[in-house]
Amino acid sequence: MLFAVIFTDRSGQGTLRAEHLTAHIEWVAAHQDVVLVAGSLRSEPEAIPRGGLWVVDAASKQEVLDLMKSDPFYTCGLRDRVDVFYWSKALQRKVLV
Repeated sequence: MLFAVIFTDRSGQGTLRAEHLTAHIEWVAAHQDVVLVAGSLRSEPEAIPRGGLWVVDAASKQEVLDLMKSDPFYTCGLRDRVDVFYWSKALQRKVLV
């Protein structure tokens, strides 16, 4: 089952994000079998990220929530809000590189 996960970071935490970025990227790479797509969300290309987005392949919403709890961005307290949505892919072609 596919899920879209939208993270909103705590305001004013760019330094905290930067401190944990390498560990977060390594964590995402180690979980790329289930975290199919991951990236930051910004208001402008060069702005400090305000959150992130994942597309996750998991058996249940609870599995997504349990997985997220081991992400360094979650464990360091960066995340303010997390929304997990069931996602239905509309196009069957690969659209991401």
